[in-house]
Amino acid sequence: MLTPVLQEELAFSPAVALLGPRQVGKTTLALAVARQQPHVYLDLESERDRHKLSQAELYLQSHLDKLVILDEVHRAPGLFPLLRGLIDQARRDGHAEGRYLLLGSASLDVLKQSGETLAGRIAYLELSALNVLEMGASQQDALWLRGGFPSSVQASSDERSLRWRENFIRTYLERDIPQFGPRIAAETLRRFWTMLAHHQGGLLNVAQLARNLGVDVKTASGYIDLLCDLLLVRRLQPWHANIGKRLVKSPKVYVRDSGLLHALLGIETTEQLLSHMVVGASWEGCCIENLLSCAPRGVTAYFYRTSGGAEIDLLLAWPGGALWAVEFKRSLSPKLERGFHSACEDLQPTRKWVVYPGQEAYPLAADVQAISLSGLCEVLRGHTNSGG
Repeated sequence: MLTPVLQEELAFSPAVALLGPRQVGKTTLALAVARQQPHVYLDLESERDRHKLSQAELYLQSHLDKLVILDEVHRAPGLFPLLRGLIDQARRDGHAEGRYLLLGSASLDVLKQSGETLAGRIAYLELSALNVLEMGASQQDALWLRGGFPSSVQASSDERSLRWRENFIRTYLERDIPQFGPRIAAETLRRFWTMLAHHQGGLLNVAQLARNLGVDVKTASGYIDLLCDLLLVRRLQPWHANIGKRLVKSPKVYVRDSGLLHALLGIETTEQLLSHMVVGASWEGCCIENLLSCAPRGVTAYFYRTSGGAEIDLLLAWPGGALWAVEFKRSLSPKLERGFHSACEDLQPTRKWVVYPGQEAYPLAADVQAISLSGLCEVLRGHTNSGG
């Protein structure tokens, strides 16, 4: 569903960075869009393709009439100053858009490098894992258990899916992560990632995580930053407003893909998941990722919690200033708690939703609607940016 957005950005921007974790489908999407025009594709993890760029300026100048796709672009950071010069040259020649499509498995290096040299010349898009609209509502439970990576959710069995995710985690820890930062022992980072999985949806306490891991706070903060930059972990920020209440100021932390969360916790089947203590937080995190992948650009996500117990699981802030309050209940008969009503009295959101596992939409109260995950994803996908 990102295809039209990518096409629009390529029609407007000289360069587009398409970011997302490995195996999420960036290359497939890029090549599908590129088929409509002359293009050249280079995988910078391939020694042969990197060799083509040994004289990068000469090579790229010979393809000024094509869309150049550079996959795993962080492997060649020296290209960015050259791309800036070529983009500026093309602008002077009257060819300002659709020159380069940069694919990256993480935000940190791509954003750092391109932010320094391609300001005003590049647009950023994030490709999320498959969501419930792309899979279909009938596949909701499989999507929740296995996560949204195509090879995982479409595997022939739960066992095969779990094996794929375990190999994915191992590859990230042993091969990919060392490319992006200082050398970190794979077992140490795995322990840290698993600790976050056990703490799914909880308030982030870096000092406690550091003590449990036996490292200092600065090191633990660096691990969090790295996993967030790799688009594997989400820090959901608290809503701040001057409303005369004591607000929680720590972010909540989620392993973004529910399938990776379950692999880190050794959960293979739906039966195991439903009896695990993480079930509620897992459902909440899965819903958040699905909703944010369907929300219009410019919508910002928060949560709201006061020291007095008022709480909203997900607060969507729209560019026009409207707020939507979303609560998550893993029950076919969801009931609202006093904390949600108190929070809504504080913030006065324009829309109030409770996402539950069923498919029927119905009112829970005069201004609160129970809705399925796919139903609210549809609402977000079709809504204007005003949020009214």
